[in-house]
Amino acid sequence: MTEEERTAGAREWVGLAVLVLPCVLASMDMSVMFVALPSLTADLKPSSSELLWIMDAYGFLLAGLLITMGTLGDRIGRRRVLLAGAAAFGTASVLAAYSTSPGTLIAARALLGIAGSTLAPSTLSLIRNMFHDARQRATAVGVWTAGFAGGAVFGPIIGGLLLEHFWWGSVFLINVPVMVLLLVLGPLLLPEYRDPTPGRFDLLGAALSLVAVLSVIYGIKQMAEHGFGWIPLAYCAAGLAVGAAFVRRQRVTASPMIDLALFRTRRFNVPLLIDALATFGLVGFSLFNWQFMQLVLGMGPLESALWSLPTFLVMPLGIALATALAPRIGKPKVIAAGLLVAAAGYAMLTLVHAGSGIVHLVSALTVVAIGIGGVSAVVTDVILSAAPPERAGMASAMAETSAEFGGALGIAILGSIGTAVYRSDLTAKAPDALTPKELEAAQDTLGGAVDTAATLPKGTAEALRNVAFDAFAREMRIASVVSVVLMAAAAVLIATLLRTAHARPGSEAPESAPEPTGQDQAGDLASTAT
Repeated sequence: MTEEERTAGAREWVGLAVLVLPCVLASMDMSVMFVALPSLTADLKPSSSELLWIMDAYGFLLAGLLITMGTLGDRIGRRRVLLAGAAAFGTASVLAAYSTSPGTLIAARALLGIAGSTLAPSTLSLIRNMFHDARQRATAVGVWTAGFAGGAVFGPIIGGLLLEHFWWGSVFLINVPVMVLLLVLGPLLLPEYRDPTPGRFDLLGAALSLVAVLSVIYGIKQMAEHGFGWIPLAYCAAGLAVGAAFVRRQRVTASPMIDLALFRTRRFNVPLLIDALATFGLVGFSLFNWQFMQLVLGMGPLESALWSLPTFLVMPLGIALATALAPRIGKPKVIAAGLLVAAAGYAMLTLVHAGSGIVHLVSALTVVAIGIGGVSAVVTDVILSAAPPERAGMASAMAETSAEFGGALGIAILGSIGTAVYRSDLTAKAPDALTPKELEAAQDTLGGAVDTAATLPKGTAEALRNVAFDAFAREMRIASVVSVVLMAAAAVLIATLLRTAHARPGSEAPESAPEPTGQDQAGDLASTAT
């Protein structure tokens, strides 16, 4: 029996459960801060700049170091990197929980980001090496995808429950026992894998990739917060220039961090693009979901988090359907179908208005979650399958990095479009009784309008809230239309590529092949190669 034909046993499936735990926590740490923010702000009293870095230090360093940590795992061992990251994550969680100043918390969040960047590529690449059977690997990747999604949803819920009884630092301490469990069980259940001929680690390349990703992500975030301008564009341009230098170095160095040959194959670059587009809509639209529930519908953080549970509970359904159908009808068709299902969900959101109830919103988001869940699981599996086993860490890191960029672009572009629509509507319809300062505050954000209304006489306050809620609902409708067009365009892209397939669906090509033909890889995205 060849390595590719070997099926996983009980040890691998139990090991998968261990691998999912750190993924859940890494995802939770990005969402739980929204719940803990008011409490820690009252306690530590950070400045506006310090508050920004408390929120952003984790995500920035996590995104910037994914490629480095994925490649490092290929070279020195994926289990070794995962366990080192788990130890650092637990330590940083304790530091964050007991921080007594904004500076200490920022440093702890930065260390959490560094440690977190080891978790996703290490766990995903270990799955690539633990599950050689294509169908078993697809199921394992689906479980991994659900774990990441679950962490993002359960973060606010668990954080809200903890803050009902404990101080804000408790949201970080929940990480510690899980990481201890990983450190105990990891050496027993997880085999070690590394590239047998790794070459030297490229420190300069790692530095260039970090600077490139951080600069572009920071520039995109600035655009989301302040709109398009010279400063955020300069950050993005600088990041792209450093990224170009990184690519040039990968072409000439003896031990490149990434395999540029993979980017010339459709089985690798197309799913990366689809992954980014799917995350673009999902993360970008979340910017509106929470505001609508909390500001328009008047829910608290915990109540709104509980209403988000259905979107997570149905995501495994989309993942299960996608992984079951992929071997039968082909992965490209499953991806296209998932994108169209997501487009249908966004189309439901084009009907939202200020008087829409929570059922309308949650129903639409549930449809989106079913579609995106299936798409994410399948494209991640395709990306892993496209890379040779010794470069699984690099492939995993690229999958996560594409998702990070997609999410950041979604927030920036959908947020910028929505802000322009909101400000235009509110300026045109705001009550005449508002002072220039009150109007400016209401124009800034929906939260600013709600806070301003709280200081006004009853009639003027009600009029301002109505105008602001209507403007925000129109903002959501415009963002929904953009998301529908994007998902439909991505589905058409996949369907167009499908026309070049010439083989029966369901077969799998040898995974070490650099660019199999349609005869060798029908049923995967490689069947689109001409």
